[in-house]
Amino acid sequence: MQTAPAKADRPLRAVTYRSVLRVPHAARLLIGTLIGRLPSGMAPLAIVLIGTENGGLQTGSGLAAVYLLANAVGGPLLGRLVDRHGQTGVLTTSAATAAAGLLLLTADGASWGVVLTAVALAGLAKPPLDATLRALWSPLMPDREHERVAVSLDAAVQELIFIVGPLLVAALAYTSSARWAVVATAAVGLAGTLLVVTAPPSRSWTAQPREVDWLGPLRSQQLRVLYTAMLFIGVPMGALTPLAVTFADQFQYAGLSGALPAAVSAGALVGGLLYGARSWPGPTAVHLVVLCAGFATGWIPLLAAGNSLLAVAACLLPGLVMAPLLSAAYLLTVRLAPAGTVTEASAVLVAALDLGCAVGTGAAGLSFARVLLPAGGAAALVVLWAARGLRRPRVLPPAVAEPQHVTT
Repeated sequence: MQTAPAKADRPLRAVTYRSVLRVPHAARLLIGTLIGRLPSGMAPLAIVLIGTENGGLQTGSGLAAVYLLANAVGGPLLGRLVDRHGQTGVLTTSAATAAAGLLLLTADGASWGVVLTAVALAGLAKPPLDATLRALWSPLMPDREHERVAVSLDAAVQELIFIVGPLLVAALAYTSSARWAVVATAAVGLAGTLLVVTAPPSRSWTAQPREVDWLGPLRSQQLRVLYTAMLFIGVPMGALTPLAVTFADQFQYAGLSGALPAAVSAGALVGGLLYGARSWPGPTAVHLVVLCAGFATGWIPLLAAGNSLLAVAACLLPGLVMAPLLSAAYLLTVRLAPAGTVTEASAVLVAALDLGCAVGTGAAGLSFARVLLPAGGAAALVVLWAARGLRRPRVLPPAVAEPQHVTT
């Protein structure tokens, strides 16, 4: 076992995506986590479809909500277990359990109690691959600039999950059945996780010793501020999908219900790649504040769009900002995490976003729901700006001790 050496802030040469992917095991870990995280884009729709077949749309939507809420609860708990016991055993067991839950959902003649248990189990046990990958970037990359580019690349390409995942489910449901879509979701989640946990950096990763307490990363005031801001950021992300249906009705074009979320994801893919392609002046905390302001104002053209084409084009704007915003938040989380809590800290960040999404989805039926789109980013901006010392460059300071050990 080797301890990751102290890192320089800047490399001697400009860092490119190619140089990041040439770091040993980096491409494998990125591809493996993308495959393993496909259930994030597949499972909700697959569960809605299989639930609708057996009990109607309300039943399917309710089961999907249970899955998402269970995932928000299970992610931080599994992150804590990873920080205590390493990645291999926890991720393998959780992936197998989540797959078993999804397969149980497809059983013939299952009672509603069994179905509900299966969905909750699949959500609770879904492995926190996003958090574990971000825990691996820091010790794997040779310097902080490589780490920044790696996180930006990850934040950008994860948008493929929410483009490819639903398309795979729709294709499988159309060509076979919703049941096979659920089976495929279980299979790809397990396969991707196994690709990650068999990589040497994942097998050898261990966290620093940590203080024994129940708060974990929540004992950091700066992280609590960040989590609160990200909860607000999640609100428009969750509200968009149901609100897209109302825009489709307004402009009398049914395809808009899928086109608007896809446009946001496409914008995020481009924006994330652009953000990571160069080094930007100023500390990451300042980037986050500026990006929150951009995320809030980026939704305004959509509210003013006069036709379906303008609405799709307008959705590119918040997307361009979204992936860089998340990239900055991920970097700050890893650097602010108390010793021995880096995986849990990243998982709590994802849970905060998920809870915000749940709030946005639930509030989308209100008469003033469209205001939620810019309001989420604005509220996050207020939280960050009001935090003590936020106006100074050292808000959310960018350094903690290098947190992990890994053998490459």
